[in-house]
Amino acid sequence: MYLCWSAVRRLCRGFLSGPTRLAGLVALSGLLGATPAPAATRQVTLTIPTMDCATCPLTIRLALLKVPGVSRAQVSYAQRNARVTYDDAKTSVPALTAATDGAGYPSFLADDK
Repeated sequence: MYLCWSAVRRLCRGFLSGPTRLAGLVALSGLLGATPAPAATRQVTLTIPTMDCATCPLTIRLALLKVPGVSRAQVSYAQRNARVTYDDAKTSVPALTAATDGAGYPSFLADDK
């Protein structure tokens, strides 16, 4: 569970005053001690039809690896695709396609033809 600072202040004001102070402290400690769910590693294949030379895969791979959360990018000139492994808590498929587009190579999810 994620709480913004203003939510924590409201909780403190509401729970930590008067006769409910102890119950409020217990509830607040439970909220603040909560750990977020672990992120899942995902793997997708992007189709990149505009690759036209042997150096294109290097440019695309470097662009994908700059995206926060991407741990692996394998780009194939022969198959005109990229296999990307990423942390879904840090990035998404639209961010990956935006990275390839920003490098000059529009892409789309392989299943989205």
